[in-house]
Amino acid sequence: MGAWQEVPLWDDDTWNDLGAQGSTPAVVPPEPIVLVVAEPAPAVIPAVVSAGPCTGPLGVFDLETTGVDVRSDRIVTAHVGVLDASGAVIDARTWLADPGVEIPDGATAVHGITTERARAEGRPAAEVVAEVTATLRDLFAAGIPVVAYNAPFDFSLLKYEGIRHGVEPIAAPSPVIDPLVVDKTYDRYRRGKRTLEVVAAHYAVPLEGAHDAAADAIAAGRVAQAIAARFTLELSADELHAQQIGWARAQAESLGAYFVRIGRLDAEVDGSWPIR
Repeated sequence: MGAWQEVPLWDDDTWNDLGAQGSTPAVVPPEPIVLVVAEPAPAVIPAVVSAGPCTGPLGVFDLETTGVDVRSDRIVTAHVGVLDASGAVIDARTWLADPGVEIPDGATAVHGITTERARAEGRPAAEVVAEVTATLRDLFAAGIPVVAYNAPFDFSLLKYEGIRHGVEPIAAPSPVIDPLVVDKTYDRYRRGKRTLEVVAAHYAVPLEGAHDAAADAIAAGRVAQAIAARFTLELSADELHAQQIGWARAQAESLGAYFVRIGRLDAEVDGSWPIR
């Protein structure tokens, strides 16, 4: 067998499809978890997860925003829901906010919400931020893990929105399950992009209406369940949360090393997880 090709571990379309210099991988799947590959997940909703971190109830969370800067961009839509062990939705709430700023055309092209619609139909941003934060806080207080794909983006942006609007942020959300981090850890050498759409398709999880907060949140939760089933994850949600802190840091270091190799010495990579 030829040497593995080492690629940077990051959700950045620019680098995922690049061929890397052939090398022996420096990182191996984490201990102490044993990887056991099961059959692929069913095509509609994952089978009931009988053990592990995704047994249900399982919270799901997603934001659609005015942009990708967690400190300065604003919430446009938000979804917080709960899935049972089969992936069925048992509770759900979606918000449309008036962010108080113009929504750039590029952002509208992604999620479909115009400035005009947000102003006409959206609720005041401060109210939305307060309610989303309270709903997530209640899930964590009840011991329910929350799935968020690329969690540091959503939780960090919500934090800075809270600071902006005088809402006390969730300083240390836990337990959080981030399918992006877990998938990169257990299937590191799979080639291709790691966007939610691509990863959902890989695990046979339908995603209709991508970049709708509800659709993305629900699909992310079902992807987490599919990963848990495929790799027989039997650790608790709290244990998985703790593992992901180290995995995310290692993935960021891998990307940083890649930038050094290609001469991007000014690139900054933050491996903090699940909030920055």
